[in-house]
Amino acid sequence: MRDANGTSRCFGFVNFQNPDAVAAAVENLNGTSLTDDKVLYVGRAQRKSERDAELRAKFEQESSRFEKLQGANRYLKNLDDSINDEKLKDLFFEFGNITSCKVMLDAQGANKGSGFVAFSNPEEATRALNAMNGKMIGQKSLYVAVAQRKEERRAHLQVLFLHCTIS
Repeated sequence: MRDANGTSRCFGFVNFQNPDAVAAAVENLNGTSLTDDKVLYVGRAQRKSERDAELRAKFEQESSRFEKLQGANRYLKNLDDSINDEKLKDLFFEFGNITSCKVMLDAQGANKGSGFVAFSNPEEATRALNAMNGKMIGQKSLYVAVAQRKEERRAHLQVLFLHCTIS
């Protein structure tokens, strides 16, 4: 589709005679990259209202999943240099079902001394925090806390700082 000036509107339509060709096009092309910043969406043509409703439902599903898992992710620092992803998982497996586990690495692939462990629910993550915070792992005392997004952590610290200066 192009506008009155002939400029691409970044979408188009293709009609197929064979339903199998439609399924193949969706399967093989949806999500593929055209350029570094352009990804194809290939699917059934929809009215704007249908697409909006689908996107809203998807957003609500992701939001509820995020809320359910909020509090199930733990931030770790002061990790011993010998710890890698597998050893980290071994340290925390006894507290519950680990959904992801990552030691942060520098550009050379060396342990930066921090990482994350995510559990399937907040109760497991709380058990891990209570049992592992301050525990000696190798030559270091492990620090375990609730993982926060950068914005959340910054806002929390600003509130604490403001409260400390007022008191």
